Amino acid sequence: MDSEDLTLKILAEELRLYKPPHSIPFNNPGENGDLHVILTKRSSTLSSHSGEVSLPGGKREEGDADDIETAMREAKEEIGLDPSLVNAVTVLEPFVNKRGMIVVPVVGILSDKKAFVPAPNASEVEAVFDTPLEMFLKDENRRAEEREWMGDKYLLHYFDYEAENERYVIWALTAGILIRTASIVYQRHQPFWSGSPNSGAGLLTRIWHDKSREFLEGTLS
Repeated sequence: MDSEDLTLKILAEELRLYKPPHSIPFNNPGENGDLHVILTKRSSTLSSHSGEVSLPGGKREEGDADDIETAMREAKEEIGLDPSLVNAVTVLEPFVNKRGMIVVPVVGILSDKKAFVPAPNASEVEAVFDTPLEMFLKDENRRAEEREWMGDKYLLHYFDYEAENERYVIWALTAGILIRTASIVYQRHQPFWSGSPNSGAGLLTRIWHDKSREFLEGTLS
């Protein structure tokens, strides 16, 4: 077993043992064996979140059997990712974004990086790229500003990243999910995320999950 296979085996075992509420998106090993996450830049013609960086995914359709099938279908439609190349590890607890939309993270490991040739749907996706997952545990290229949401203050994180001479900004819910993802996978918690509630970092985690629970309870009652 080579180092890449061992890394994937260890990661898969960690994720099977891990319980929500946290989320881990699609991951694939980089050239040095480090984990990378696949991201997209949304088309500038879209009516919502145009030009922003996001994880592959979309709305569940009537014919989808479950959240995994939704994630696989959307990833194939958006970036041409063949479901047969992805090992779906688990589905984690839903998040709710600021628009009140439920976001269900599906964890998948890309089994063969070389077999995946991105084919972005031009009507939805402007670019496909990947970033080192560990980047979201570092202060390099990170900036933050204080915001308020539903009466609570929190830190909104921005990560600047450059790939193939293109500059991207990874922020908001996407950045938050990836910070938490990295802290779970690497078992390291950074002060800017998991510090005291007064720092805004720990508070943001609580806000997301408190609001998610409130929203879900309201829709199911």
